[in-house]
Amino acid sequence: MASAPLLEAADPLAAAYALIECGNADEAVALLERLHEERRGGLLLQGARIDALIAANKTAQALPVAREAAALYPNVAAAAVALGKTLLAAGHLPAAIGEFQRALRLDPDLVAARFALGSAWIEAGEADKAHDAFALIPPENAPPALAEKLAEIARMHALARSDARYVRHLFDQFSAEYDARMLEQLHYGAPAILRNLAELVGLSPRRQYDVLDLGCGTGLAGEAFKDMAKRLDGIDLSPAMVERAEARGIYDRLMVGDIETAIAHIGGRYDAILAADTLVYLGELSSLFRNIARALAPQGMFLFSVERSADAKGFELGPKRRWRHSESYLRSAAAAAGLDVAGLLECVPRTEAGKPVEGYAVALICT
Repeated sequence: MASAPLLEAADPLAAAYALIECGNADEAVALLERLHEERRGGLLLQGARIDALIAANKTAQALPVAREAAALYPNVAAAAVALGKTLLAAGHLPAAIGEFQRALRLDPDLVAARFALGSAWIEAGEADKAHDAFALIPPENAPPALAEKLAEIARMHALARSDARYVRHLFDQFSAEYDARMLEQLHYGAPAILRNLAELVGLSPRRQYDVLDLGCGTGLAGEAFKDMAKRLDGIDLSPAMVERAEARGIYDRLMVGDIETAIAHIGGRYDAILAADTLVYLGELSSLFRNIARALAPQGMFLFSVERSADAKGFELGPKRRWRHSESYLRSAAAAAGLDVAGLLECVPRTEAGKPVEGYAVALICT
């Protein structure tokens, strides 16, 4: 319980924030809850309670406080910002972004809302949207942390891959409609294409293999290979997609993780590793291919699909923020990793706006 001197301080809210700064968030919570019980404050007190509860890792308790404040002050931008911060702390990123946007509709000049929105877009891996938000903050009112955020945006732009947070946010968002959208609207054929390629390069449907599905999504590729899998494991960045893959009931083990880092530490060797429509979120593949080579059993196969690049030698980022790769690049990166090309076919892994997407289906073998 907060001590009497703190409760009687000239500015108890300032005292609470000082406690938070000193790492005494629980004491700040006790002080602010006592003030709340005594009805000594309005929105400023509610905001301080929310900040203290978040700092004390009590987000579940902060959420009803933030929702109540937003309901009591529906036309006050600061209340929307407080709710957005709480939703963000609770892991509800899209809802948090919505609240920050609502705050800016109420008060377009509120720097706290603009900075919070830009920071949330960074969490979503949306570097351009974050930059656009920060660009509207007047330099004379810029928060001290803005320079660090801008530096993070620059690092994101320099990556030769899609930001992991962007990929996770993207697939969390449409996991519920993923299968219908991919199969009915985009005519997604990568799993079936890779299954046919697997048999062409010597994987027999009459044998059983240890199979790893990289970027497994909801399990469409896993389903295409389940009948030849003695063991079927999957990895995906999106927790929502992994949840749907688990509901399919075909995987022996599922992991939430970035395939680039997860494959470097995966236990065991696999006879086949799949990546259907996954490498489109990676530009540079050299490091991944090296780790794939270590994770494959002798004569093991890495089967994947990519979109075809017009750049004859390398890779490029397409207009839909999906990376495209050239045949020359795929062959050179495979050779550098000690993998041989067992098969490489031109294919159409999916359509986009009703038009076929040109791509490759590739089988690399670990010799």
